[in-house]
Amino acid sequence: MKIQYLLYMVLFIGIYGLLNYYIGRRGWQTIGSRFPRSWAKGYWIIFWIAAFSYVIAMAGVQFIPGTVSEILDIIGSYWMAAILYLLLTIAVIDIIRILLKLFKKFPSNFSNNPNIAFLTGILVIFLVAGILAYGTWNSRRTHIKHYDIDIAKKADTLKQLHVAMVSDIHLGKVVNKKRLAKMVEGINRLNPDIILIAGDILDSSLEPFANENMGEEFKKLKSKYGVYAALGNHDYFSGSMEEKVSLFNDAGINVLRDNAVKIGETFYLAGREDKSSVRRKLGGERKSLESVLGNVDKSLPVILLDHQPVNLSEAVGQGVDLQLSGHTHQGQLFPIDLITNKVFEVDYGYLRKENTHFIVTSGYGTWGPPIRVGISGEIVDITINFK
Repeated sequence: MKIQYLLYMVLFIGIYGLLNYYIGRRGWQTIGSRFPRSWAKGYWIIFWIAAFSYVIAMAGVQFIPGTVSEILDIIGSYWMAAILYLLLTIAVIDIIRILLKLFKKFPSNFSNNPNIAFLTGILVIFLVAGILAYGTWNSRRTHIKHYDIDIAKKADTLKQLHVAMVSDIHLGKVVNKKRLAKMVEGINRLNPDIILIAGDILDSSLEPFANENMGEEFKKLKSKYGVYAALGNHDYFSGSMEEKVSLFNDAGINVLRDNAVKIGETFYLAGREDKSSVRRKLGGERKSLESVLGNVDKSLPVILLDHQPVNLSEAVGQGVDLQLSGHTHQGQLFPIDLITNKVFEVDYGYLRKENTHFIVTSGYGTWGPPIRVGISGEIVDITINFK
């Protein structure tokens, strides 16, 4: 397993390094004519520090001063997005240039003009910087997404259930207590009967949650039946699961870990361990859904929280009426959403399979780059009508 992991890391760093070299080489070819050749060494040193700043910050967290580590972390996070749009833009320019040369539509005095190359490079920089600026602004916007669901079961005397759902909050340095307070206000304005969290409450560490006393904000959430959550893959990153779950419970969040509860004698709510818990060996064995719902009376409505929208047929086969998931962020950065749309049966929005309804949210916070391009964060507002 260690050899496999090492090979994976070598392969990743190799590919990542080559992609960055392609960007860096095109960058120097663009601006190099304006500076002495002796400046090339300094250019490449700065470039590689920027390219690997996130890795340096993560690997050197014990040795690098906190302020320096935070700066490197910010640079690295934005570089993850910048590299995507630099690659796309530069690749498009190179393809156009090759095609024009191939069909002899490119004037020689135009292709060899350093001023044209310099101006093109400046335009690319401004374009990518503009995308990052827009993405930063867009990541802080949250809209309310509404769904109306009909479940053909009786829920005792309950005719309608109003659910507020969020996922992928990713609390940490980027999505801080202030952002959490806005989320709490947005949910409370909906006046829901129950509040559900479909995983990834944390980003990577429990420290910001504990140090900023974020649990106090969760205690401000108001609903008739309370707040329930399942865990996501990021909730298993580093630290004791028992400590995390204890702090969540103290904050008024009822964490469901491969178990189901009966709410108000009218419907059942189940939550699963994330599928990554087995790989990380931190959440124990993920039970089968059949085992989780073993003692559930399925004549009543069954709602399931499962962070990753995978193996949807299992929920259908076990008589789940509504599954709520997140995880995908709907790609977070265009055009990655085109990939997630192919990877997942439903990466965002609503899907019905036989009698089971599925809702996948784009999430509230961000992972990696603190930006969203073409995809907005959201709070999900669901009205469930029972028979």
